[in-house]
Amino acid sequence: MPDEIYVSTDVEADGPIPGPHSMLSFASVALRADKTTISEFTVNLLPLPGAAPHVRTMTWWAGFPEALAKARENQEDPAKVMPRYAKWLRDLPGRVVFVGQPAGYDFMWVYWYLMHFHGYSPFGHSALDVKTYAMALLKQPYRDCVKRALPKEWSDPLPHTHVALDDAREQGAMFCNMLKANGVAIA
Repeated sequence: MPDEIYVSTDVEADGPIPGPHSMLSFASVALRADKTTISEFTVNLLPLPGAAPHVRTMTWWAGFPEALAKARENQEDPAKVMPRYAKWLRDLPGRVVFVGQPAGYDFMWVYWYLMHFHGYSPFGHSALDVKTYAMALLKQPYRDCVKRALPKEWSDPLPHTHVALDDAREQGAMFCNMLKANGVAIA
């Protein structure tokens, strides 16, 4: 049976939901359980036709102007990107598992864009949420499992910049550290 490949994915968007709003950028880092990076995929996207930024989201982005500017560089057409992304996923050497933090948000965007522009999601209908995994490991309430309350040994010294690739790397490393803490085989 092929190994599972953990695809740590981070999304940056201009609103709370896809369709009325657009995904600005996303990045995925494909990792083995031992934290070995297999491959990375990152892209900035053109806005959806007819979509508009959400006022509250753009107020939040005002606090991170460098990250927003980075997400608007070299934008590509999602109709061309999503089939390329699906091929990248299919070419990975194992069964892909979407990993997000929060998965409910990031997966919603990636799944919607894959279905809308490609008609198929290599992830199927499921995603693994880092915060939920932390809740299970720590046996703590979900709302208490915020990043700053997690064990320090789960965090590598990686930046969290709101640039999709940086954040996908950071959460992917954290997830692999959590797998190790849980005794998941990392051979």
